[in-house]
Amino acid sequence: MRLGSRSLIIPVVLASFGLTASAVPGSTWPTTAMLSLGSGVAAVSLMALAAVLGARWKAVESLFGGLDRVYETHKWLGVWALVFASVHLVFKAGTPEWQTAAILPLPGAATRLVRQLSFVSLMLIVLLALNRKIPYRTWRWWHKLSGPLFLIVIAHWASFKSPIVLASPAGAWLAVLSLLGVMGAAYKLVLYPLFSRHARYRLRAVSANGSAVHLQLVPEGRRIPFLAGQFAFVSFEHDGLREPHPFTIASAGDADGGIAFTVRSLGDYTERLVKEARPGMVAQVYAPFGRFKRVPAGRKEIWIAGGVGVTPFIAWLHDADATGLDGVTFFHFFTPGRQLPEAVDLPGTARARGVELVDIATGPSSAGFRQQFAQRVERAGASGVQISFCGPQGLLDQVRQLMRETGVAEDRLQHELFEFR
Repeated sequence: MRLGSRSLIIPVVLASFGLTASAVPGSTWPTTAMLSLGSGVAAVSLMALAAVLGARWKAVESLFGGLDRVYETHKWLGVWALVFASVHLVFKAGTPEWQTAAILPLPGAATRLVRQLSFVSLMLIVLLALNRKIPYRTWRWWHKLSGPLFLIVIAHWASFKSPIVLASPAGAWLAVLSLLGVMGAAYKLVLYPLFSRHARYRLRAVSANGSAVHLQLVPEGRRIPFLAGQFAFVSFEHDGLREPHPFTIASAGDADGGIAFTVRSLGDYTERLVKEARPGMVAQVYAPFGRFKRVPAGRKEIWIAGGVGVTPFIAWLHDADATGLDGVTFFHFFTPGRQLPEAVDLPGTARARGVELVDIATGPSSAGFRQQFAQRVERAGASGVQISFCGPQGLLDQVRQLMRETGVAEDRLQHELFEFR
């Protein structure tokens, strides 16, 4: 069983409230004081786990089945931490029936200041992280502050007078999660560039076509092993492009250790990369991440890609070790005038591997796509298909609706999460 947003957040919140309840008299459970205190413990717990997930530890990625799922849960941990922190702020976390003391006493004014700063810090972290209009470079640096700001949150719960003592189950819960959170934040801020798997690559060739570019890089020293369908964080040693940005790998591993990316201008960072990418540029590549693998399993494979979501399928097509590609149907959604760079010969590669490529420029609601999809399902049977998807959320919603209409179960769909922000 893989962890996800619900399977992590719900148990953590329940545990937070349950352990908090064990620290106060039962007569005070149905009170706003208990609601506030439990919400505060839940908020700290969720923040700590968000810091752990942000460290990009391989063991954590394996638990969630891919770094894309880790980042989705990371986002929701922050959102729900803000929700519970707001409840904690609105109601007073105290009642005369509780015996209270601070684990780390501070002067009264400092305690109040830390309390207010902890909420403001969390609010800024979450709101700025969810704001897609902020330039990537600014967004990333704001987000890097979440680790140091978490120390303010720890200072708040340690200096706040409450019935939770460090030796109690609730106190141990908070201490252990806070320690893990600090370790995760410290690793990401200081140790990640030193201990993570990365290598130096040089840009060998650039093929551009309007708003898209195909980048081919070769290692300057050691190479990074990866599988088709995985992605990397790339940091170019060039002004304005130094922030590591995630890109899906569009190759399956060349003999010379080369690696390729197909990038479309979708934001301030990618727009600048498309314009300024030149052969000879050097990049640090952090990889591999992701678990987007083919699942043939003897079923009729249907691939569906939207926009730059075509990238992992390009890697699948170039995978020399891949078998059973003949008979695959590949629905490729694109916007007219926004074709792939010339270096990416999608029709030729698909033809060479025996894959049926169906280009669609009219959108998922077109009768042609719906009819062709239904025909493939009818031939193979609803239980005999395996759908792999990568693209925008709107397209994914349309595909799921079509699956329901044709009787294809949800477990016949695997999809890569398209956006990290």
